[in-house]
Amino acid sequence: MNALANDGLSNDRLTRRPMMVADLAAVMAIEVQAYSHPWSQGNFVDSLAAGHLAEVLVGAGLIGYFVAMEGVEELHLLNVTVAPAAQGRGHGSALLEAVMVQARARALPTVWLEVRASNLRARALYTRLGFDEVGLRRGYYPAVRGREDAVVMRRGLERAGAPPLASATSMGESDALE
Repeated sequence: MNALANDGLSNDRLTRRPMMVADLAAVMAIEVQAYSHPWSQGNFVDSLAAGHLAEVLVGAGLIGYFVAMEGVEELHLLNVTVAPAAQGRGHGSALLEAVMVQARARALPTVWLEVRASNLRARALYTRLGFDEVGLRRGYYPAVRGREDAVVMRRGLERAGAPPLASATSMGESDALE
């Protein structure tokens, strides 16, 4: 387990560890609070069964999580979410840093993600962390009225001049800043 910085509100140390099936009730409680169109429990079960990289951030309780899928020379971030009550304290940045660490440990040179076009807060965070907007997937996400486009973002991990992850101060995630 990795010890992370305090959440700023308590003396509890935060740890990051692999997501387990036993975590899914707490994961789902966050997921349905954070999203208008949350993943189903089956999406998480399937991701764990498929061997996708999945970790949780835990303090006094579960604070956030990510799920990523390894591909050929890439890691695709599928979901990264921080509990709404814990947002804005750098936990999303910590989770994104963990994604980058995992990609580097697997010698994967690129991280990809999709983010709702309307999620300006997350897009700004990703840009600060060195992600580039490289495409658009029309009608990718379900929305209250119809569908919403996704902005495709990419970060090369060996890119010169990319800002260090530790410099980010606000949280973010692929889609949980609605």
